[in-house]
Amino acid sequence: MSTAEPTKDTIHSLYLDHHSWLLKLLQRRLGSADDAADLAQDAFLRLMARAPQFDSQGNARAYLTTVAKGLCVDLWRRREVEAAWLETLKSAPEASMPSPEHQALVFESLLELDAMLRRLPEKASRALILSRLEGMTYRAIGERLGISERMVKKYMARAIYECAVFEMELEAPSGVE
Repeated sequence: MSTAEPTKDTIHSLYLDHHSWLLKLLQRRLGSADDAADLAQDAFLRLMARAPQFDSQGNARAYLTTVAKGLCVDLWRRREVEAAWLETLKSAPEASMPSPEHQALVFESLLELDAMLRRLPEKASRALILSRLEGMTYRAIGERLGISERMVKKYMARAIYECAVFEMELEAPSGVE
């Protein structure tokens, strides 16, 4: 696979050759024709953005399959976060219910926070959650995770750094990073 700029004809050919099987693959995985169609489009948009050239039809299918699997995982994660957020909203008193705009902003922030936590090593994200949400000491976290207190400190430093980056990204004006 090379990264030379593909022509419109090449992209069109890839779409014609691979769209129908990719759509069927996604429909089997997702059980929804609408979701499958959306993710198939997203897969081809990513293909166009990356602009790879393929040595064979098999390489193109392998690439699209990998992209499609990642898009499915992203969709499932998004739905998992959304379900948790909606459950939280259902349990909130009506008087403290945020506006629809605020709800949408919080949901997007939750998705970004989830992505940030997933970038961390598993033990680092677990250490952060145990420390900040459950109030555990570093020693207790180390015992729970089966690591030294020193490693907990290293994981927490990394997690706190990622949180600071996340906060700066949230506060940055739109279009500025």
